[in-house]
Amino acid sequence: MNKNQMVKISKRLSYVLRHHPEAIELVMDEEGWVAVDMLIDRFSNNYFPITFEDLQVVVAENDKKRFAFDEDQTYIRASQGHSIGVKLGYEAIKPPEVLYHGTATRFVNSIRAQGLKKRNRDHVHLSADETTAKSVGSRHGKPIILIVNAAEMHADGHQFFLSENKVWLTDQVPVKYLEFPGEE
Repeated sequence: MNKNQMVKISKRLSYVLRHHPEAIELVMDEEGWVAVDMLIDRFSNNYFPITFEDLQVVVAENDKKRFAFDEDQTYIRASQGHSIGVKLGYEAIKPPEVLYHGTATRFVNSIRAQGLKKRNRDHVHLSADETTAKSVGSRHGKPIILIVNAAEMHADGHQFFLSENKVWLTDQVPVKYLEFPGEE
């Protein structure tokens, strides 16, 4: 499978597994798992043919590790980023001292006023390193990297979760825990 095919499959999988399973009549459990056989059948009938081997390649080689199989590879789900109600089953854990959030500069004024909100997703997404945060922010325009004082948030009772693909998740980040570039 070439890179373009993998991207095409990955984008369609994101659409149905994170946002619109009903678009191809998928039956998803409360944790977001879908039977692989059903996904292949419905995907192939509604979009374009895919195989189990195609899914294996996308799960293994997707640079963002957006998807995961269960242990016996009979079920698949998106690792995070859902705009539909799923219970990913992640346990709350202690975060590192700081985390990072990449966004576009055009959103800074809103973030300064409201903090980071999950909006139409289940969680706010945070990165453990600045490089990943910059990559995320670049997808939305001119990037800016915000520093999140995660240890302080955690000490104040906010919960953090780590997804299977190493994205840190939390419900919100109030302004008082954010550092903006050029400020101390």
